[in-house]
Amino acid sequence: MIDPSSLPGDPSELHLRISYDDELWDTPQADTLERWNVAVLHRRRTHTAGREPVAPGVYAASDAPLHTVEDVLVGSMTFYRVHLDRGRNAYWAMEEESEDLYETAEVLLDPATGSFTNEVSERLEYVGSALLVMDRVTLDPLWRGHGLAVALACEAITWLMAGCRAVACSPGITDLSSRRLTDEAEWDRVNDRIARGWERLGFRPYRDNVYLLSPASRDLEEQRDALRRHLVDLGASWRTDPS
Repeated sequence: MIDPSSLPGDPSELHLRISYDDELWDTPQADTLERWNVAVLHRRRTHTAGREPVAPGVYAASDAPLHTVEDVLVGSMTFYRVHLDRGRNAYWAMEEESEDLYETAEVLLDPATGSFTNEVSERLEYVGSALLVMDRVTLDPLWRGHGLAVALACEAITWLMAGCRAVACSPGITDLSSRRLTDEAEWDRVNDRIARGWERLGFRPYRDNVYLLSPASRDLEEQRDALRRHLVDLGASWRTDPS
């Protein structure tokens, strides 16, 4: 683990803003696919010298600092909640939405019915009917390397998986801007590290780089507690670091 002092801010000040834009489209596609956006925000507090009015239009400096709070975007996540029992055929709805979703649909869904294939259904407990797809998880480069993406994604999944029978993801690099990943061995190493992070939450490889997590699994709940403790400890280390 990288030294917490290398982080650009206190990690305990990270928080999520989860949103869904309902565009009120009365279409089968809209009934089937919900896109949920998650903003990863860092709450920063700045201190400025206060100024107090002593007469109309006249101010005097105050010894007490003013605290300004600002939420800075440091990452984002995209999830799709796919309803397999309403609207249009979910397989073709995912195919129309994006290539990545289509690749997931090809592995998990029956194109004729839009439901889970029999093989997938046998692996899952019936705790809901929908499919939650973790499509994108990104953090600014300075925040990477501390297990924060996994901790934050765990929180988002916990909030979004209600009514879902499965959560799916396809581990891999989404930020292709890093020059250091031009080496094939380094590319593979980073992809393997990403996969291990999702496996920690309870995701298991199924087929063709599609990983499945059952909401009924205890892994997610147990890891959520552990990851929250990690976040608290990381924040404490950052605040007490002498540098």
